[in-house]
Amino acid sequence: MSSRGSLPPEAPSKFEARVLPGSEAMAEEGARQFESAAKAAIESGGTFRVALSGGSTPRALHDRLAHPPFREGIAWTKVRFFFGDERCVPPDSPRSNYRMARETLFDPLGISPERVFRMKGEAPPRSAAAEYEAVLERELPARRGRPCFDLILLGLGPDGHTASLFPGTRALGEEASFVTANWVPKMREWRLTTTYPLLNAAQRVVFLAAGAEKKDPATTILKRRAGWRELPAARVRPRNGTVLWLLDEEAGGSL
Repeated sequence: MSSRGSLPPEAPSKFEARVLPGSEAMAEEGARQFESAAKAAIESGGTFRVALSGGSTPRALHDRLAHPPFREGIAWTKVRFFFGDERCVPPDSPRSNYRMARETLFDPLGISPERVFRMKGEAPPRSAAAEYEAVLERELPARRGRPCFDLILLGLGPDGHTASLFPGTRALGEEASFVTANWVPKMREWRLTTTYPLLNAAQRVVFLAAGAEKKDPATTILKRRAGWRELPAARVRPRNGTVLWLLDEEAGGSL
């Protein structure tokens, strides 16, 4: 099922939401979108640059990408992997987004380490953020003065957060930096996160939302109910890119 609607003036030129029958179907469609973005980027410029999402939802997508037909259909040697956010933990921590991606995607596909650019969650947060921003500025092509990803994968939290842009946190107002260290009071921990100036410079953004706990924020954002603009995920609106929301029936059943 697909839904389209009119959008506020600052919204992207193309916006779509699709509700799919279960997490497997959502992972399948996510893999198709990944493959489509990869082929377009490689054909036009020789390299595909993607920012991965953390959390549990991307696991099914990674598993699908690591198996046929996507395992053979994508030129993996021409893909460069980055991250949208990271917990401030070592790379071998069970909470590390990098570790999850390594175990579910990089290792199964035999991805060379030199094509993976991780956030250093084990380093002091502010210096780690500054270092990763320098990496992005070096590795990504610029578009209107901002590093530009071919594809950014994002998740959705029950509170409406995406990446590590949590409600009420300082990073929501960041306008100068592309990566920042963000203190999250309710979790009493630092996070490393990309910011709106970077997210809104992307060619394509794909949200993945699964589970009943995502239904309220997804419905609020996609139906533009009262307070929708206050939810961090709602502010991801690339002016010259596309946004696609992929939801399972539990998350998108009311759309």
